[in-house]
Amino acid sequence: MNGIKFQKNDNLTPVIIQDREKKDVLMLGYMNDKAFRKTLKTGWVYFWSRKRKKIWMKGEESGNKLKVKQVFIDCDGDTLLIQVELFGKAVCHTGSKSCFQNMLLKRF
Repeated sequence: MNGIKFQKNDNLTPVIIQDREKKDVLMLGYMNDKAFRKTLKTGWVYFWSRKRKKIWMKGEESGNKLKVKQVFIDCDGDTLLIQVELFGKAVCHTGSKSCFQNMLLKRF
């Protein structure tokens, strides 16, 4: 669908979630074709849970939902970037706004 090569990575494609206004990278998740279609249909971000083996809406338990604003595909057709508006305070399960709050290396 739309040039996305889901079959390339076990029918999953990585999805980078970015705050549309601040441009902060909030998280990385995975979608299959069904999760992608549901995301487009509803306007809310859905992922495929590799652990639970099911589609889930981000925020269905926490209330921290991601409203789709723009969707981009990379040049290879195997990764998505979804710019969102966060409804809530946190994206990470730890309670942080971003899953990328731990700096590993400042500079080489």
